[in-house]
Amino acid sequence: MSVFEHRSFDDHERVAFCQDKASGLRAIVAIHNTRLGHALGGCRMFPYRNSYEALDDVLRLSRGMTYKAALANLPLGGGKSVIIGDPRQHKSEALLQAMGCFIDSFNGAYVVAEDSGINEQDVRVMATRTAHVAGVGGDGGVRQHGDPSPATAHGVLAGISYAARSCLGRTDLEGLRVAIQGLGNVGYELARQLRARGAQLWVADTVPERVQQAISELGATGVGVADIFSQPVDVVAPCALGAVIDDLALNQLRARVIAGSANNQLAYDDLGKALQARGICYLPDYVINAGGLMEVHFQRQGISREDSYRRIGSQIEATLAQIIERATARGEASNQVADELARQRLEGKQQPVGNAA
Repeated sequence: MSVFEHRSFDDHERVAFCQDKASGLRAIVAIHNTRLGHALGGCRMFPYRNSYEALDDVLRLSRGMTYKAALANLPLGGGKSVIIGDPRQHKSEALLQAMGCFIDSFNGAYVVAEDSGINEQDVRVMATRTAHVAGVGGDGGVRQHGDPSPATAHGVLAGISYAARSCLGRTDLEGLRVAIQGLGNVGYELARQLRARGAQLWVADTVPERVQQAISELGATGVGVADIFSQPVDVVAPCALGAVIDDLALNQLRARVIAGSANNQLAYDDLGKALQARGICYLPDYVINAGGLMEVHFQRQGISREDSYRRIGSQIEATLAQIIERATARGEASNQVADELARQRLEGKQQPVGNAA
């Protein structure tokens, strides 16, 4: 089967594969759509079971980046890259340099940033072989570092604040019960920001040390990974890998809001209808987690962190309001409305709210 028949192929403009035997690099770059600008998206390193799984991930992620940029009102296209391998065992300077050369072969059509398994220092190594990188600081003092995780968490917090008002009828986050799945860079930062606003936390992660840290530092309640979605909370925040909201999770959910940083949270699109039918407010992932992309874009423009965070919060809340209000009025699923608005934006038929760019 060719990539054109792949279930996640969505008229992608370019999909390229790279193998470098000397370094062990096996990677894929997918550019989904560049109608609004060059593609910008992170590089993920993960021990995929096979190349089909890696291809499915990069195709879904790059499409999500297109829609994310469109609804964030950014002059960017959607792209993503994946490296097949365990970052704890297979990552090396030679491999990252080879990835930099691969990125450079696109001549700026795709700009790379960090993602799961790839950190800021790894992108700096890639930058020794290509100038087409983002989110690595070094911009004359405007940023102390390029890590977009705090900005992503800030955007998710803005989304949860919106949901608390519009879906839960709350005036603030004091006492809000939130279950966070995944305590990586974004998940833990989100937990920290929520706790500072008075929220109560339930947390789960595959790394026990992270859970213990949240218990000790944030007063969180530790929960097993298999039990996180069944907790008696107001909000569930998936902040790990995608496809975690499936039929099993749907039957476990007790929360009225799903709002997290993970990409592609729904195992399949029709789950949005099932959530809507049960009165669960789902904040589309590529809308609520756009803060990191926006911060990287603002960093390259030399915009101050204070101003960028202000723009991130206001843009995400305004876009969510547009989506949820339209979904409620029509009785439709929020993810379907978000997809519709993104496609209209790409076709020039819909001007997004806000002024992020």
